[in-house]
Amino acid sequence: MKTENLTELSDRELLNKKSNLKINKIIDASIVGFTFGIAIYSAVKNGLEFFTFFPLILAYIIIKNSANNKILEFEIDKELKSRNLK
Repeated sequence: MKTENLTELSDRELLNKKSNLKINKIIDASIVGFTFGIAIYSAVKNGLEFFTFFPLILAYIIIKNSANNKILEFEIDKELKSRNLK
């Protein structure tokens, strides 16, 4: 989402987006931890093969997406500060 769109949102919508980002952080962290656990279990149980590294590829994608969410959260915080809501 671009900053032009953030300025068009209402105060309630901005606050909802910020709370949804916090929930998404928790979900992302849980999924990444789960995928690392699967990779470790698979490595111990079956040795190193493709399916051992496949969960790590998924974790990498989730981590890259969370970097985009950090940028969006920064922009939302900046908009909230400009509106004196935070």
